[in-house]
Amino acid sequence: MIPSPSGERRSVSPVRNGTASAVDRPRIEAAVREILFAVGEDPDREGLQETPARVARMYAELFSGLHAEPRQYLKKTFAQKYDEMVLVRDIEFASTCEHHLLPFLGKAHIAYLPAGEIVGLSKLPRVVEALAHRPQVQERMTEELADLLMDELKPRGVAVILEATHTCMTIRGVRKPGGVCTTSAMRGIFRDNQATRTELMALIYGPR
Repeated sequence: MIPSPSGERRSVSPVRNGTASAVDRPRIEAAVREILFAVGEDPDREGLQETPARVARMYAELFSGLHAEPRQYLKKTFAQKYDEMVLVRDIEFASTCEHHLLPFLGKAHIAYLPAGEIVGLSKLPRVVEALAHRPQVQERMTEELADLLMDELKPRGVAVILEATHTCMTIRGVRKPGGVCTTSAMRGIFRDNQATRTELMALIYGPR
């Protein structure tokens, strides 16, 4: 249950087969009108008349991951004898910080060491997209990615590194553009073996 602006509590439909009930766009539109009133604007002036509807469509897109099950992209695997690292670098993503509902944008680097099963390479960006398109914090998203891969692929190890710029820091508050937040989650052999981590960092960033 979640509270509404008027104080009543409203249930959220659970995800079923990767989908959920449609986003309540009229409710978002009404809320955006109230925000415009609250900041001293006139939502009925020409330039703002369609803004509530635009914002509702935008939120439906930005938060579509709330109605998706990222595990579905990792269910189909292929038996393959391959003992070396699989790395997909520079997966671009855009997410929304749950603290201020402002975007953070960056790149994900994902690596795993197979244990007899591999997954289609396009599935890793799909998992990133599903997790990014919901209210997030970068630290949680990093760990969610690592844990999903460990649970579904059963590899010998997983490494996830996210690098992102947060507009809640660059356009408000301290207003420090150029700062990049880096988070990592290491599982299995990536956590336990320094040589494996060193190889990963060299593949991502080049030899140091």
